[in-house]
Amino acid sequence: MTALSVNINKFALVRNARGANMPDIVDISARCLQYGADGITVHPRPDERHVKFSDLLPLQKIVSKYENKEFNVEGYPSENFIEKVINAKPSQVTLVPDPPGALTSSFGWDCEKNKSLLTEVVKEFHNNEIRVSLFVNPSKETLENLDIIATDRIELYTYNYAHNYSKNKSEAIKSYVEVSQFIKSKFPKIGFNAGHDLNLENLDYFLTSITNIKEVSIGHALICDTFNFGLEKTIKKYLEISSKL
Repeated sequence: MTALSVNINKFALVRNARGANMPDIVDISARCLQYGADGITVHPRPDERHVKFSDLLPLQKIVSKYENKEFNVEGYPSENFIEKVINAKPSQVTLVPDPPGALTSSFGWDCEKNKSLLTEVVKEFHNNEIRVSLFVNPSKETLENLDIIATDRIELYTYNYAHNYSKNKSEAIKSYVEVSQFIKSKFPKIGFNAGHDLNLENLDYFLTSITNIKEVSIGHALICDTFNFGLEKTIKKYLEISSKL
């Protein structure tokens, strides 16, 4: 079974557009969990254009009320981000290499160039009993230092797969299968997450091709599907795919 974590950033973006607490992202998160989602993901950016750092503690509080549910916080490990995440103490932190003005996450870590930074940051989160995942490209050349960095998981950046799925899905998945096999053979203790542009059309093939994915985080597509199906039915549709393996 692959855990489904719902990224609520776009719900928060709508909330912020009017300067009021509508929609209430804590209430939405609670409903996602009630409908069967395994966790909640957020990515507070420096400009706080969607999820704010002040949202972290209320969200952690609501997630903690549900048994076996997880709270995942994504972001670039600036001093402010590290401090806020340690204070909120989520189940998992996913480190991404986004520059401050990035529209969305668009590339993974180079674990050679960023070895010292990542090793230090991972150790700090481990000292605070927070599991760490690194956002990575499907490229073996950038992953040589995962054992030194000592991350618990990696999150495969699935944009290229999703973008090319409709053209040739077997080619689109190829580099992801190769990287997953590389990591399993060289770093067998590291777990796998995945995320970015996964949706109801391409999720099943991805999970049946790489069968050891522990968690997928899905936000934009899931929220778009909510317009058509409603939140509860949308989550059920994703769970039908993620929980069948």
